[in-house]
Amino acid sequence: MDRRPIRRLRPDPGATPIADGLWPATVPAVAHVLRKGIELQAGVTVLVGENGSGKSTLVEVIAAAVGLNAEGGSGGAQHRTRASEPGSLGLIVERGPGAPRWAYLLRDETLHGLYSYLEENRSWHRVEPRFHELSHGEAFLSIFHDRATQPGLYLLDEPDAALSFTATLSLLAALKDLAADGAQVVIATHSPVLAALPGAHLLEVGPWGIRAAAWDELELTANWRQFLRAPESFLRHLG
Repeated sequence: MDRRPIRRLRPDPGATPIADGLWPATVPAVAHVLRKGIELQAGVTVLVGENGSGKSTLVEVIAAAVGLNAEGGSGGAQHRTRASEPGSLGLIVERGPGAPRWAYLLRDETLHGLYSYLEENRSWHRVEPRFHELSHGEAFLSIFHDRATQPGLYLLDEPDAALSFTATLSLLAALKDLAADGAQVVIATHSPVLAALPGAHLLEVGPWGIRAAAWDELELTANWRQFLRAPESFLRHLG
């Protein structure tokens, strides 16, 4: 039985279209979704692309479409700094029958606010660590391991920003187990390590919109491979 939390996001034909030339419709990946929608596979989907390509914006749109706090946490998280996200863009969520409704968002750029919110609103049944007293990576992994314990939808925006190489491998192992237990995960990342997760569905975003890709074919992979093989080929251009 297909119990994906999200089968597909599709445009609502009755929604007011975004005017031409206005953000975020000017982002090719977002324009792609507004025209054609996007199907999310079971297991882990990894979005890769350059800064400004729209991968984080897509994560924010998905989060809004399923009712999550745009700055991180679950749907019930009540914390906010400055509204800058695009919202759901009127997209309709198609779910699998009997799909789990639990969902959680972790965004690197808003984790400070989430840490504060969780510390100030401790549940009676939960003993939260003092996130601000942990390293960035330790706090991220603490929240992830505590919340990602059941089938549902997990959205991770640039988790690699918080993690060392070893910690990234630890996250990979946890994601593999989470997907095996029936969870659905969407990750936006610059990390070729996370993109190498076995069984992950890779989507490369850029001027073309969104396209499926293989790890060996990613520009991300090629650039890192070349840099690690011969860093001087890049560094000589620094001036």
